[in-house]
Amino acid sequence: MINVLFFAAIGEEAGVEQVTVDKQDITVKELKEYVQKTYKLSSLNQTMTAVNEEFVTDEEIIGTGDTVAFIPPVSGG
Repeated sequence: MINVLFFAAIGEEAGVEQVTVDKQDITVKELKEYVQKTYKLSSLNQTMTAVNEEFVTDEEIIGTGDTVAFIPPVSGG
């Protein structure tokens, strides 16, 4: 199982802030595609992804017990 966290606007769009996904040994890209379809999210292409509190690329392999956070871009003023 993979613990998935949705931050800020992504969580609002998904309607949840945290879910558990019954997948293992998949890439970040594959997980993005899965949650995008499952929760009817707009594109996650500009989203930063962290696995176990470390930023990663879309090619990173996610395993059972990992925590993945999807963090939208932030703008300042």
